[in-house]
Amino acid sequence: MKVLISGGGTGGHVYPAIAIANKLKDEIEDVEILFVGTKNGIESEIVPKAGYELKTITVQGFRRKISVDNLKRVVKLFKGLEQSRRIVKKFKPDIVIGTGGYVCGPVVLNASLNKIPTIIHEQNAFPGVTNKILSKVVSKILISFEDAKKYFKDKDNVVLTGNPVRKEILISDKFSSRKKLGINEDKRMILCVGGSGGATKLNDSMKKIIPKLVKEDIQFIHVTGKTHYDKFIESLEVQNFRGCQKVVPYLDDMASALSACDLVICSAGAITLAEVTALSKPSIVIPKAYTAENHQEFNAKSIEKKGAGIAILEKQLTYKKLEDTIFKILGDREKLAQMGKNSGEIGNSKAIDNIYTEIIDVLK
Repeated sequence: MKVLISGGGTGGHVYPAIAIANKLKDEIEDVEILFVGTKNGIESEIVPKAGYELKTITVQGFRRKISVDNLKRVVKLFKGLEQSRRIVKKFKPDIVIGTGGYVCGPVVLNASLNKIPTIIHEQNAFPGVTNKILSKVVSKILISFEDAKKYFKDKDNVVLTGNPVRKEILISDKFSSRKKLGINEDKRMILCVGGSGGATKLNDSMKKIIPKLVKEDIQFIHVTGKTHYDKFIESLEVQNFRGCQKVVPYLDDMASALSACDLVICSAGAITLAEVTALSKPSIVIPKAYTAENHQEFNAKSIEKKGAGIAILEKQLTYKKLEDTIFKILGDREKLAQMGKNSGEIGNSKAIDNIYTEIIDVLK
């Protein structure tokens, strides 16, 4: 069996693609998997590291305003379409899977035109432009938020599967994670992370909140992002941390920190929220502004609507608002428990199994 997978531009598109590839490899003995991405996208590093071959094509998304630059991108699109046609023709896949990003447009379209079964997986509550266009030609559309369904015209072709979550997240448990991190069961614990690169406004707020967390003996791990760390530490007024009170530039063991905490403060990336809800964690979600199609705000509002978290827009974020929200949630055990329950109802630990089932169904 031959599978062609395309997706790129951000980790939110690439990591689900790799999770799907790993699942297929685990389940199908003779499967042959080929990835298609771009030379400059994050996939050019991540995919080979995961052990998969990557072919690259030339393609760029269009700017919203009419410009000379868009004409250059049209030329690149036609070049990408021809490169995709050659890859599809040579590889002869049994199925083609797109996980988002401009790169999967030419690949999935070529496969569809050649009557090859096709699937797209949408990670966000508000679908990306490429997936909305491809939805008109693919065999099946897989979504991760129920709210995404209304944006696709062919509702019968849409299946809610969820976002795949890393295995180490799913097998982690609170008791052993707290023991590993040195956190007593009676302590309250917060995990605060603004994405892999950090978030300036969140960091600015946490600088002022951390002294109060220390005073109240609330355990925390705050991830600044590598480029923000030195400046953050220099300007932090308190240093006498107790127990598991940490400020770190990057977090290698996200599974233990996420499992151990009582409350998560995070951005609204689809994969982040999939991990948070898979472990039934209450959250304060701060969507990053200026993301494509403002998708993080849609993700955050979807979480809030289900009662699993509280959304604070980045433009409305102040340290006082965040501090009040933290202590209001942590001070109400009943509310904390209900939010955790609601989060768990959204979470989908079987997402990758659901995706695999739909892939096999399309191939029948």
